[in-house]
Amino acid sequence: ATPLVLIGAGLSVSYLANVWNIGAEGQLTAGAILGSAVPVLLPEMQTPLTLVLMLVLGVIGGMAYASIPAFLKNRFSTNEILTSLMLVYVIQLMLDWLVRGPWRDPQGYNFPKTIAFSGWQTLPTFQILPPSLGPLYINLGAIFAVIAVLALALLMGRTLKGFEMRVQGVAPRAGRFAGFSRERTVWFCFLLSGGLAGLAGVCEVMSTVGQLQPGISPGYGFTAIIVAFL
Repeated sequence: ATPLVLIGAGLSVSYLANVWNIGAEGQLTAGAILGSAVPVLLPEMQTPLTLVLMLVLGVIGGMAYASIPAFLKNRFSTNEILTSLMLVYVIQLMLDWLVRGPWRDPQGYNFPKTIAFSGWQTLPTFQILPPSLGPLYINLGAIFAVIAVLALALLMGRTLKGFEMRVQGVAPRAGRFAGFSRERTVWFCFLLSGGLAGLAGVCEVMSTVGQLQPGISPGYGFTAIIVAFL
């Protein structure tokens, strides 16, 4: 549920503004790759800074990859549905190349995967039910998801920026008369949804998956499109 909520929340803002980011799966992968660079390239780094740096790089990775279709949309009026979707397959091939080539675990018996993450390279987990009721744990990513939903609800319902997003979605001509910039809206929506998708990706490799491998997502980025509409 955590990656679906994180990605779906960001996409819902984009879709309300009539900005069609269909490439969250690729942005998830980009965030996972950039965030994983820390334990792969600096495996001995085991401090709280490691955790923070991986999360920040995950967000940056998703935002950077989402900026490509945003730039193409604003500069060349390119259809963002096509560009964001096709870029998914580009980054997935890059991930496959990394785990089979330069980032492959030398002690991994030739399997396409990086070293396993451990310690501060993984997300803290919290027990939310007593053992008598059956142990139930959540990781830090679930808390990020709740914070993201609350923050975006506040943004969309109580701020001028949220009003701008909604106006741009239902009445773009009225938005232009109000002085709202369509180009800024495109940038904002792609960077927001891409950053949350990147955060979801790095949280997955820091918890459920525990390393980089060819398949780090069963299609969360695509399923989250349905979540966003619901």
